[in-house]
Amino acid sequence: MELKNLHKETITQIFKQPVLYLGMLVIGSAGCEPLENRATQVQPLPTQQVAQPNNANFVAEVVQEVGPAVVRIDATRTVEVPATSNPLIERFFGEELFPPEQRVQQGVGSGFIISQDGRILTNAHMVEDADEVSVVLRDGRRFAGKVVGADPITDVAVIDVEGTNLPVVELANSDNIVVGQWAIAIGNPLGLNNTVTQGIISATGRSGSDIGVNDKRLDFLQTDTAINPGNSGGPLLNAQGEVVGVNTAIIGGAQGLGFAIPINTAQRIANQLITTGQVEHPYIGVRLIELTPEIQQEINQSNLGFKIEQEQGVLIVDVAPNSPAARAGLRPGDIITQINQVEIQNADQVQDFVEATNLGTTIQITVNRNGLPQELTLQPEQLPAATE
Repeated sequence: MELKNLHKETITQIFKQPVLYLGMLVIGSAGCEPLENRATQVQPLPTQQVAQPNNANFVAEVVQEVGPAVVRIDATRTVEVPATSNPLIERFFGEELFPPEQRVQQGVGSGFIISQDGRILTNAHMVEDADEVSVVLRDGRRFAGKVVGADPITDVAVIDVEGTNLPVVELANSDNIVVGQWAIAIGNPLGLNNTVTQGIISATGRSGSDIGVNDKRLDFLQTDTAINPGNSGGPLLNAQGEVVGVNTAIIGGAQGLGFAIPINTAQRIANQLITTGQVEHPYIGVRLIELTPEIQQEINQSNLGFKIEQEQGVLIVDVAPNSPAARAGLRPGDIITQINQVEIQNADQVQDFVEATNLGTTIQITVNRNGLPQELTLQPEQLPAATE
């Protein structure tokens, strides 16, 4: 069990989540193919200020400048499907006479080039279990793609193609994003190549639990820019044509609710994939909820095994067995007040502290237990594969 942010949910609402669709157009599906790693990394980003466009044609200018570096990604994978059978024969001889059939599925998505020698950022779900990946540039050139690495926890992947002097995007600093600023998406929605849509950044800091993807350990950008299946992995741009995010998902049945991975997060994950082929995801093994008077009352009326007196704070509602938190002595009912002597205001802070901690590094957690402060020490570990 990984650390969960369950704020804004009551106990009875914890499992009522919206249906989230990843933005890959599934003609079939997609998968991955390993590749040796090179030492090159996505370069650190300077601090940037948000500027407003000074002309009415800024979208056209962005498209002209950035469009050549946005690519279509075609991926294929082989899957097994149940064979068509005869019920009468099956009754006497069993299902073994009808072994599963293999079928090739195809997926179409987007990506963008981050280095002139062929590094491409996209979504992990675009290349998951792929037998073959190919990359098509706007000018029609097609390259065989190889997956440098893919991280399903953040849905970031890096693809490599053999090329030189390829067009590249400029990366913004997503920490400087302002809600309401312009947002532009370029990609291949529903297989319609090189489609451009425009909107704004609707919100920042949307956690996975906010939008119903508790297995994704990151905060998303929200945008009303039109994003559809096939936009997956494509860039979300600011008015200056710099990438602020990687388009990744939409909420089914809703309009104007698209989500992107902030480019600073994608850059950090990409650097780890490029250098080591894998990503560290520190884990302590607690489940959290942000208290309100209503949640306090509901917990005290439940059979969770503990009562709480506070109406505010970050409450531990579950501790995974044999996890770092369990070995350190954390318990359900503990209210986290400090980490490394920094006051904790919300569950996102806890997640951010854990995610920023190197594996093997000790952190100090102060909790309120039955009205008394308790100081505990633990070391985050790699997120267990079973929870990924």
